[in-house]
Amino acid sequence: MSDDLNDGTPSPRPAQTFSEAEDALLSRWPETRLEPSLDRIRAFVELLGDPQRSYRVVHLTGTNGKTSTSRMIDTLLRALDLRTGRFTSPHVERMTERISIDGEPVDDEAFVRAFNDVAPYTWLVDAEQPHPLSFFETVVGMAFAAFADAPVDVAVVEVGMGGGWDATNVADGDVAVVLPVAMDHAQYLGDDLRLIAREKAGIIKPGSRVVLAEQSPEVAAVLLERVVEVGATVAREGMEFGVVARTAGIGGQVVSIQGLHARYDDLFLPLHGAHQAQNAAVALASVEALLGGEPLADDLVRDAFAQFTSPGRFEVIRRNPTIVLDAAHNPHGAAATAATIAEAFSFSPLIGVIGVMGDKDVDGVLAAFEPELTHLICTRNSTPRSMTAAELGRRAEEIYGPDRVTVVDDLADAIDRAATLAEAGEAYGDALGSGGVLVTGSVYTVGEARTMLKRRMS
Repeated sequence: MSDDLNDGTPSPRPAQTFSEAEDALLSRWPETRLEPSLDRIRAFVELLGDPQRSYRVVHLTGTNGKTSTSRMIDTLLRALDLRTGRFTSPHVERMTERISIDGEPVDDEAFVRAFNDVAPYTWLVDAEQPHPLSFFETVVGMAFAAFADAPVDVAVVEVGMGGGWDATNVADGDVAVVLPVAMDHAQYLGDDLRLIAREKAGIIKPGSRVVLAEQSPEVAAVLLERVVEVGATVAREGMEFGVVARTAGIGGQVVSIQGLHARYDDLFLPLHGAHQAQNAAVALASVEALLGGEPLADDLVRDAFAQFTSPGRFEVIRRNPTIVLDAAHNPHGAAATAATIAEAFSFSPLIGVIGVMGDKDVDGVLAAFEPELTHLICTRNSTPRSMTAAELGRRAEEIYGPDRVTVVDDLADAIDRAATLAEAGEAYGDALGSGGVLVTGSVYTVGEARTMLKRRMS
C-alpha cells in the first residue's frame, strides 16, 4: 500500500532493501541520457529544502583526475578534523560508493534511508516537469540531503559530466577545481576544446576561489575569461602552486609541493605517476584555498598524503603475476597510465586486458597503450554500452597487428588468459617471467575485474 504526501499525491512504497532502492534508481533515465536543464534538479532540491546550502562545497570538474583528487581533498579535510561528505561518479563496484561520509561509502541501510527520504519528492518533480528526474539527478539529491542530515562541514562534489548543465551545479562551490580538460564525451559535449572548457567553466561562481590544474593555452584562456567575468579568485598550477620535485620509488613516489601559503617537502605519496603528483598538488591547493590564511601544518600534510588511496586508478590488486587496474577511458588518461607504467614498473611481458564503451575514442585509447603492451586481450564488460570484444579486436588489429591481439569475450576468462601469458615470460624472451597484466579501458571494466579478483583472493 502506498503512503500519501500531504497534498494527496500517492508516493511509492519505501524501499526495504538496497536492491529495491538500486532497482528503483536504475529504472529512471540513465546517466547517458541527457536533457540539458537544471530545472528538474533545482525543483528537486528546493522541495528538499536546498540541503546543498547548509555546508561549504569544493566542486570539481575536468576530464581526468576528479575522483583521485576528490579523495585526496577529502583525506586532507578529515585530517583537519572537519566532517566531510563526498559525491563521486561513476562508482567502481557498488552504487553506495557515490555517497561517502567521513571518508567511507554509506552502508546499505544508510543508502536505503537516503533513497526513501527523497523518493516521495521525485514523484512531485516528475509530475511538474516535461521530463522525469534522471538516475543521476536523483542520486545527487540523495547525496546533498544525506550530507545535510549527517551533518557535514564540507562536501567534496564531482561533476558527472561537463559542468554548467551538470546536476551537481545547483551547489555553489566555495572552491571550484578544474582538473585537466581534454577530449571526452564528444557526443555530449562536442569536439571543440573551447566549447568543452566553457561548459566546465560553468562551475565557477561569483566570488568563488578557483584552482586550475595545468591546461592547454586555449582551455586556460576560456577558464580565465570566466574567472574575470564572475569576479572569482584564481590559483594556477605552475604559477601560484605546483609540484616542485618528485622521485619515483617502491610503492609510490616522494614529492615536494609549493602550496598557496607554504612549501611542503619530501611527502610520501603512495600512488604512482606524475599525474597523481599533480593531482596531489591540486588537492593541497584546494584545501588551502578553502581555508585561507595560514599554511597547513607540515606533519598534518605528511600524514594525510601517506593515507591517499584511489581504488581502480593504477591500483595493484594482485601479485604473481602483478595485476594492475586502471580506469583510463580516454586518450588523455591512457597516455598518463602508459607513462606511469614505463616509469614505475619493468614488466616483461606486459599483457593488456581492455574493455571499452562504444561511445569513446577507442582508437585513441588503443594507440596510447600500444608502445607499452606486449600483447592485448580484447574483451567487454557487462554493460549494454560496452563495445563487443570482436569489434574491439578488429579495431585493435589495425593498430597492433593480428599477432598481438587476442579476443576473449568473457572478462574473467580474459584476465586468466592474460595472467597465463604474463607468467610465461620466457615465451617472450624473458627467462625470469617478470610479466604483468594491465586491466583498463573503462571504470565499469575495472570495477567488475576488481570485484572478481577480490572475491578470488578472499
